[in-house]
Amino acid sequence: MTKHADLTETEVASETVFEGKLLRVKCDAVRLHDGKAATREYIEHNGAVMIIPVLDSGELLMERQFRYVLHRHCLEFPAGKIDPGEEPLATGRRELLEETGYVAREWTYLATIHPTVAYSTERILVYLARGLEHRGSKLDDGEHLEVLTLPLEALLDLVRAGEITDVKTVIGVFWLEKLRRGEWVSGPAFPG
Repeated sequence: MTKHADLTETEVASETVFEGKLLRVKCDAVRLHDGKAATREYIEHNGAVMIIPVLDSGELLMERQFRYVLHRHCLEFPAGKIDPGEEPLATGRRELLEETGYVAREWTYLATIHPTVAYSTERILVYLARGLEHRGSKLDDGEHLEVLTLPLEALLDLVRAGEITDVKTVIGVFWLEKLRRGEWVSGPAFPG
Protein backbone atom coordinates (compact mmCIF):
# COMPACT_ATOMS: atom_id res chain seq x y z
CA MET A 1 0.00 0.00 0.00
CA THR A 2 1.27 3.46 -0.91
CA LYS A 3 2.07 5.78 1.95
CA HIS A 4 0.61 9.25 1.47
CA ALA A 5 1.96 12.54 2.79
CA ASP A 6 0.15 14.04 5.77
CA LEU A 7 -1.41 17.23 4.38
CA THR A 8 -3.66 17.84 7.39
CA GLU A 9 -4.59 21.44 8.18
CA THR A 10 -5.20 22.35 11.85
CA GLU A 11 -7.77 24.88 13.05
CA VAL A 12 -6.23 27.74 15.03
CA ALA A 13 -9.32 29.97 15.34
CA SER A 14 -12.88 29.89 14.01
CA GLU A 15 -15.43 32.65 13.45
CA THR A 16 -19.07 32.43 12.35
CA VAL A 17 -19.50 35.22 9.80
CA PHE A 18 -23.19 34.60 9.07
CA GLU A 19 -25.85 32.30 10.49
CA GLY A 20 -29.11 31.76 8.62
CA LYS A 21 -31.95 29.23 8.63
CA LEU A 22 -30.27 26.92 6.11
CA LEU A 23 -26.52 27.43 6.60
CA ARG A 24 -23.67 29.10 8.45
CA VAL A 25 -20.70 30.85 6.87
CA LYS A 26 -17.41 30.32 8.70
CA CYS A 27 -13.95 31.84 8.45
CA ASP A 28 -11.20 29.80 10.09
CA ALA A 29 -7.52 30.51 10.62
CA VAL A 30 -5.57 27.28 10.01
CA ARG A 31 -2.03 25.99 10.22
CA LEU A 32 -0.95 24.14 7.10
CA HIS A 33 1.02 20.91 7.24
CA ASP A 34 4.22 22.87 6.51
CA GLY A 35 3.59 25.25 9.45
CA LYS A 36 2.42 28.24 7.39
CA ALA A 37 -0.85 30.07 8.17
CA ALA A 38 -3.90 30.29 5.91
CA THR A 39 -7.58 31.20 6.00
CA ARG A 40 -10.44 28.89 5.07
CA GLU A 41 -13.91 30.27 4.29
CA TYR A 42 -16.67 27.70 4.07
CA ILE A 43 -20.33 26.95 4.54
CA GLU A 44 -21.62 24.63 7.28
CA HIS A 45 -24.73 22.75 6.17
CA ASN A 46 -26.71 20.09 8.09
CA GLY A 47 -26.80 17.83 5.05
CA ALA A 48 -29.55 16.58 2.80
CA VAL A 49 -31.13 13.49 1.33
CA MET A 50 -31.86 12.85 -2.33
CA ILE A 51 -34.42 10.25 -3.32
CA ILE A 52 -34.41 8.39 -6.64
CA PRO A 53 -38.07 7.31 -6.85
CA VAL A 54 -38.66 4.47 -9.32
CA LEU A 55 -42.23 3.65 -10.34
CA ASP A 56 -43.18 0.02 -11.01
CA SER A 57 -43.12 0.90 -14.74
CA GLY A 58 -39.43 1.81 -14.43
CA GLU A 59 -40.11 5.51 -14.99
CA LEU A 60 -38.68 7.99 -12.52
CA LEU A 61 -40.46 10.66 -10.50
CA MET A 62 -38.86 14.03 -11.10
CA GLU A 63 -39.43 17.57 -9.91
CA ARG A 64 -39.28 20.75 -11.93
CA GLN A 65 -38.87 23.90 -9.88
CA PHE A 66 -37.56 27.41 -10.18
CA ARG A 67 -34.17 27.84 -8.53
CA TYR A 68 -33.78 31.51 -7.69
CA VAL A 69 -29.98 31.41 -7.34
CA LEU A 70 -29.65 30.26 -10.97
CA HIS A 71 -32.70 32.25 -12.19
CA ARG A 72 -34.03 29.24 -14.07
CA HIS A 73 -36.15 26.15 -13.78
CA CYS A 74 -34.33 22.93 -12.91
CA LEU A 75 -35.30 19.29 -13.30
CA GLU A 76 -34.19 17.32 -10.23
CA PHE A 77 -34.77 14.23 -8.15
CA PRO A 78 -36.69 14.98 -4.93
CA ALA A 79 -34.43 16.09 -2.10
CA GLY A 80 -34.46 18.02 1.13
CA LYS A 81 -32.38 19.10 4.06
CA ILE A 82 -31.95 16.98 7.15
CA ASP A 83 -33.51 18.66 10.17
CA PRO A 84 -31.37 18.77 13.34
CA GLY A 85 -31.55 15.39 15.11
CA GLU A 86 -33.42 13.76 12.21
CA GLU A 87 -32.31 10.40 10.80
CA PRO A 88 -31.53 10.65 7.05
CA LEU A 89 -34.00 7.90 6.08
CA ALA A 90 -36.75 9.78 7.96
CA THR A 91 -35.79 12.87 5.95
CA GLY A 92 -36.11 10.89 2.72
CA ARG A 93 -39.53 9.53 3.65
CA ARG A 94 -40.76 12.97 4.71
CA GLU A 95 -39.46 14.74 1.60
CA LEU A 96 -40.78 12.13 -0.83
CA LEU A 97 -44.30 12.44 0.61
CA GLU A 98 -44.23 16.23 0.99
CA GLU A 99 -42.90 16.95 -2.48
CA THR A 100 -44.31 14.19 -4.68
CA GLY A 101 -47.21 12.76 -2.70
CA TYR A 102 -45.69 9.25 -2.78
CA VAL A 103 -44.60 6.80 -0.12
CA ALA A 104 -42.26 3.89 -0.81
CA ARG A 105 -42.29 0.32 0.53
CA GLU A 106 -38.62 -0.27 -0.22
CA TRP A 107 -35.67 2.00 0.51
CA THR A 108 -32.09 1.24 -0.51
CA TYR A 109 -29.17 3.41 0.57
CA LEU A 110 -26.84 3.98 -2.40
CA ALA A 111 -24.17 6.51 -1.43
CA THR A 112 -23.15 9.68 0.36
CA ILE A 113 -21.84 12.46 -1.86
CA HIS A 114 -20.16 15.77 -1.01
CA PRO A 115 -21.16 18.15 -3.83
CA THR A 116 -18.78 21.03 -3.05
CA VAL A 117 -15.78 19.83 -1.02
CA ALA A 118 -13.80 23.06 -1.45
CA TYR A 119 -16.22 25.32 0.41
CA SER A 120 -19.07 23.40 2.05
CA THR A 121 -19.57 20.66 4.65
CA GLU A 122 -22.78 19.57 2.91
CA ARG A 123 -23.25 15.85 2.43
CA ILE A 124 -26.13 14.30 0.50
CA LEU A 125 -27.26 10.77 1.25
CA VAL A 126 -28.73 9.09 -1.82
CA TYR A 127 -31.57 6.57 -1.53
CA LEU A 128 -33.38 4.48 -4.13
CA ALA A 129 -37.13 4.31 -3.37
CA ARG A 130 -39.33 1.61 -4.93
CA GLY A 131 -42.79 0.19 -4.43
CA LEU A 132 -44.30 3.65 -4.71
CA GLU A 133 -47.88 4.46 -3.74
CA HIS A 134 -49.50 7.87 -4.24
CA ARG A 135 -50.98 9.44 -1.11
CA GLY A 136 -51.12 13.17 -1.99
CA SER A 137 -48.44 15.85 -1.64
CA LYS A 138 -48.04 18.25 1.27
CA LEU A 139 -45.70 20.96 0.03
CA ASP A 140 -44.10 23.31 2.54
CA ASP A 141 -45.42 26.87 2.60
CA GLY A 142 -43.77 28.81 -0.24
CA GLU A 143 -42.63 25.64 -2.03
CA HIS A 144 -43.83 25.34 -5.62
CA LEU A 145 -42.88 22.52 -7.94
CA GLU A 146 -44.18 20.31 -10.73
CA VAL A 147 -43.95 16.52 -10.42
CA LEU A 148 -43.47 14.55 -13.63
CA THR A 149 -42.35 11.10 -14.74
CA LEU A 150 -39.64 10.33 -17.27
CA PRO A 151 -37.81 7.23 -18.43
CA LEU A 152 -34.11 6.90 -17.65
CA GLU A 153 -33.22 7.27 -21.35
CA ALA A 154 -34.86 10.72 -21.46
CA LEU A 155 -32.93 11.78 -18.35
CA LEU A 156 -29.66 10.62 -19.89
CA ASP A 157 -30.45 12.69 -22.99
CA LEU A 158 -31.20 15.76 -20.82
CA VAL A 159 -27.91 15.34 -18.94
CA ARG A 160 -26.03 14.93 -22.24
CA ALA A 161 -27.72 18.05 -23.66
CA GLY A 162 -26.76 20.09 -20.60
CA GLU A 163 -30.39 20.64 -19.58
CA ILE A 164 -29.97 18.78 -16.26
CA THR A 165 -27.02 20.37 -14.47
CA ASP A 166 -27.88 19.75 -10.81
CA VAL A 167 -24.91 17.65 -9.65
CA LYS A 168 -26.88 15.37 -7.31
CA THR A 169 -29.38 14.58 -10.06
CA VAL A 170 -26.64 13.97 -12.63
CA ILE A 171 -24.97 11.54 -10.22
CA GLY A 172 -28.33 9.82 -9.58
CA VAL A 173 -28.99 9.41 -13.30
CA PHE A 174 -25.56 7.87 -13.89
CA TRP A 175 -25.95 5.63 -10.83
CA LEU A 176 -29.25 4.33 -12.21
CA GLU A 177 -27.67 3.69 -15.58
CA LYS A 178 -25.04 1.50 -13.89
CA LEU A 179 -27.76 -0.37 -11.95
CA ARG A 180 -29.86 -0.94 -15.05
CA ARG A 181 -26.88 -2.31 -16.98
CA GLY A 182 -26.10 -4.64 -14.09
CA GLU A 183 -22.64 -3.11 -13.70
CA TRP A 184 -23.39 -2.18 -10.08
CA VAL A 185 -25.61 -4.17 -7.75
CA SER A 186 -27.57 -2.52 -4.98
CA GLY A 187 -30.60 -4.33 -3.66
CA PRO A 188 -33.08 -6.05 -6.00
CA ALA A 189 -32.70 -5.75 -9.76
CA PHE A 190 -33.58 -2.40 -11.35
CA PRO A 191 -37.02 -2.52 -13.02
CA GLY A 192 -37.41 -1.83 -16.72
